[in-house]
Amino acid sequence: MKRSKGLRVGTRSVLRRRKSERSRVNIARVMHDYQEGDSVAIVLDGGEQMGMPHRRFNGRTGVITKRQGIAWVIAVKDGNMPKTVIARPEHLRPIQ
Repeated sequence: MKRSKGLRVGTRSVLRRRKSERSRVNIARVMHDYQEGDSVAIVLDGGEQMGMPHRRFNGRTGVITKRQGIAWVIAVKDGNMPKTVIARPEHLRPIQ
């Protein structure tokens, strides 16, 4: 049988949530009000699939450039290549 090559292949450990975090939505993270120019860390939340960026960007930091609907547009460096990532606030954490 041919192996699957989808976007979420090999994410069993990356998207796993700790036992204390299962079946819970962190309201503070969802309701956090970001501004343009804020630094954020991209941390994927396996309990929420909508608005999840590609797993390659998990753990990266970036700068918010604008809002797009409910989601935010983040400028991230992927090696030397600047890229834009669109992610919902469940997958973002503020950096002071």
